[in-house]
Amino acid sequence: MTHSRRQLLHLAASAAALAALPGLSWAHAYPSRPVRIIVGFAAGGPNDILARLIGNWLSERLEQPFVVENRPGAGSNIATEAVVRAPPDGHTLLLVGTPNAINATLYDNLNFNFIRDIAPIAGLVRGALVMVVHPSVPAKTLPEFIAYAKAHPGKLSYGSGGVGGITHITAEQFKQEAGGLDIVHVPYRGVAPALTDLLGGQVQILFTNLALLIGYIETGKLRALAMTTATRSEALPEIPAIGEFVPGYEASSVFGLGAPRNTPTEIIDKLSNEINAALADPGFKARLAHLDGTALGGSPADFGKLIAEETEKWRKVIRLANIKPE
Repeated sequence: MTHSRRQLLHLAASAAALAALPGLSWAHAYPSRPVRIIVGFAAGGPNDILARLIGNWLSERLEQPFVVENRPGAGSNIATEAVVRAPPDGHTLLLVGTPNAINATLYDNLNFNFIRDIAPIAGLVRGALVMVVHPSVPAKTLPEFIAYAKAHPGKLSYGSGGVGGITHITAEQFKQEAGGLDIVHVPYRGVAPALTDLLGGQVQILFTNLALLIGYIETGKLRALAMTTATRSEALPEIPAIGEFVPGYEASSVFGLGAPRNTPTEIIDKLSNEINAALADPGFKARLAHLDGTALGGSPADFGKLIAEETEKWRKVIRLANIKPE
């Protein structure tokens, strides 16, 4: 059978159009079934709450359930590996956070490379931490505290939620950048017992989420000295940022969504667009404010760049402090 030149050109055009369809069909058909958002921490904490907030938004917008699945353990490595091994079809997502950036250096023998194996979708929120002290500490300001710590090396101690967690790493970063302070680290199995001992005066310092401490600060049971973020918090605008006295200091909890590498770009972009729509919505932003978080947003490339920067920043802190996992 022979074909005219016009018929051949028509067939070629049709083939080219079909070749372009897979990407379009991926985006159009997605999601075709319920989507899991894997969270590396137990239910009820800020990670879980944030995942459920964005999951509810995506469920309403994309007309499929986005179900949060908690897989705590190993500082979120169990959850991350589960997503790394999942099919790259957009139906398994990861709540990405600062622990992923920390773990890339903290753990030597991970079965994955986070930056290589998880495709960034979009940033969700940047959360503030606050540095508080027990009222027995005589310093009323951060400069007074730094001077007091330098004059009494090894006499002060700070609690954390565990070795390698954000409440540990931010304090070590402060010690390094404030002139090499000699303050003893006391790790706990979670922030709650660390807070209990801080209130009892067994430790004198804690770096953790403002939302957890604001009631104690307002009643005078704890004294807030500074915020870890680059700017002051709207919730406590009278509390300075550490960077106002320790130039260049900045630390925060960063959260976003990721997917297995090789997830189609069309799916990544569709999810990114929906997340950015959520972050522009006044109602959604109001919910984030209760977590004392600042909306991030941006493109997948923007979030990938942020995670790479966070990974490098924490690599330097971990190496200098010689931190090893328990």
